[in-house]
Amino acid sequence: MLHLWGRLSSINVRKVVWAAQELGLTMQRTDAGGQFGIVKELDYLRKNPNALVPLIEDGEVRIWESNVIVRYLCAKYSHGDFYPAGLPERFAAEQWMDWQQTTFNPAGRNAFIQWIRTPADQRDPTLIAQSNAATEPLLALLDAHLARQAFAGGDRFTMADIPLACEIHRWQGLPQPRLARPHLDRWYQAILARPATRGVLDLPLS
Repeated sequence: MLHLWGRLSSINVRKVVWAAQELGLTMQRTDAGGQFGIVKELDYLRKNPNALVPLIEDGEVRIWESNVIVRYLCAKYSHGDFYPAGLPERFAAEQWMDWQQTTFNPAGRNAFIQWIRTPADQRDPTLIAQSNAATEPLLALLDAHLARQAFAGGDRFTMADIPLACEIHRWQGLPQPRLARPHLDRWYQAILARPATRGVLDLPLS
């Protein structure tokens, strides 16, 4: 049985839970990080010296870094469905997964932190405005990409859609106006129709 360490309020933990549900895997989850602590304890640090969540244990295999965990699960358990066998399709998926972590997530982080995790009387509107200004061009880029194909990695659902949709879930949950993005919205509605998103993309932000 897989063992996942991490709290569901973490976008990175949600990616892993969703991937496991897509794959029909049985998984034990232990709350860790944030108010749950654990990540600074010596036993956890032996398994994950990065002292963050998520961490999975799959038998003797231990992996941290959320997108790598999603890749691993899809590579091992999806039999090529979500982890493409062909290199062009696989690396199309890989690039969008990396883009989510290195570009999309940093752009939107301050807006999320300010709106959701900062008391109203302590919010900094400048940080929200800067985050919005950085994120809107990225949403336009993703919308244009999805105008050409059904899913992030091509014409079918792959591992690439998991981190991207978790990011969109977080962005769309912020209490602020949004521009219409028809292709992105079409894709996201198709994602939400997947049964495996229950308990992940229907959770409120926290």
